[in-house]
Amino acid sequence: MCEYCGCQALESIDQLTLEHETVVRLISRVRDAHRDGKIAYMAELAREIAAVLVPHTQVEEHGLFPAMAGDFPEKFAALEDEHRRIEAVLAEASGPYLADPTWPERLIETLDLLREHILKEQDGVFPAALALLSTEQWETVEAVRARVGTRMPEPSA
Repeated sequence: MCEYCGCQALESIDQLTLEHETVVRLISRVRDAHRDGKIAYMAELAREIAAVLVPHTQVEEHGLFPAMAGDFPEKFAALEDEHRRIEAVLAEASGPYLADPTWPERLIETLDLLREHILKEQDGVFPAALALLSTEQWETVEAVRARVGTRMPEPSA
């Protein structure tokens, strides 16, 4: 992903970027499972994506976004709305997804949105954060990360 602006030199952004990279790899596996008609495996992978995104989203919404939203409130409200839309479809992987024949396609559409969302953050939010956030704001981001931790899934077969 992004390496041109130097924002990954900050541990907070580097961790968020690593999480994005993990999610992108999982999205690719979901697409393969979809192609092969492996709906249960799609659900397993969707749960893995959700596990990565839970702490990731907390860091963004309680650390990074508030520090930047004053200048661009509508942009960050839109990003948070996308988080909710993505979370809702991923959450269905823990429910009766097999009873809903539309779920696999809705998951693929949602993962397309997630991929676009990741690009917005990688190419816009993270480089802007590097330029805009003060030391105290970065400390807040780090405090949120320390509180929520990191959850990276074990590779599934």
